[in-house]
Amino acid sequence: MKDPVAKSWIELTKLLYNIPKTDHERHRSNYVYRGVADKSWKLETSLFRLGKHSAAVERPLLRSFRKYAEPGSIPSDSLWFRISAAQHHGLPTRLLDWTVSPKVAVHFATAEEQHFDKDGAIWCINVAEARHLLPKTLYDVLSREDAFLFSIEMLDFIKSLEDFDNLAADKSFVLFFEPPSLDARIVNQGAIMSVMSGATLVLSEFLLNHPKLYHRIIIPKELKWEARDKLDQDNISERMLFPGLDGLSRWLKRYYGRGPNPS
Repeated sequence: MKDPVAKSWIELTKLLYNIPKTDHERHRSNYVYRGVADKSWKLETSLFRLGKHSAAVERPLLRSFRKYAEPGSIPSDSLWFRISAAQHHGLPTRLLDWTVSPKVAVHFATAEEQHFDKDGAIWCINVAEARHLLPKTLYDVLSREDAFLFSIEMLDFIKSLEDFDNLAADKSFVLFFEPPSLDARIVNQGAIMSVMSGATLVLSEFLLNHPKLYHRIIIPKELKWEARDKLDQDNISERMLFPGLDGLSRWLKRYYGRGPNPS
């Protein structure tokens, strides 16, 4: 089944952790995960959502981000460091956020109470399979480094997004990389980022042509409060994933809120 529906917390856990053993007898997942509050949402980037002019403003956005940033706030001028920092701080980019932690993905699918009337979903992408769709230049980098995912240092030879897009020739692709550890939020969330070979590409549309790369796990709206409370019990909450007073306040507001009781 392409989109299994988790009918209970136990079933959700089984679906998330159905990880076969590796050749070394370890349970290591080949997947990265992204939780969304509404299963109807596509994998559109914040840049794409700016509208028809999004491709035209990508370079000015990144250029202005570097130009107006406080001195020292972006400690590297590497393209991949800069675009990771931009995404992390809310600038519209062509990147999407993922995690290596299934339960962190469930957090993001159940963190917005205004969407508790909708079924959520966990997108699961097999990055070991996705690497086979990379251009040879990029695939060879992973092979040479014996790496599962790219680091930003491994991408340093690509100096511009135009150069990156040109690697695609006439065939689009998606690349997954580990962002720099800018702060505890990225570390605690087990963050991974994806980037596609075009500013206006939508990953969910790309996946329709490569169905073996992914599946989704549906979280029914009736299960969201139970999942939310059990994540809190597991210490997967805003307090841990967004360290600082803002995350603490968001967690406390929800934790001491009225919950599913409308009265």
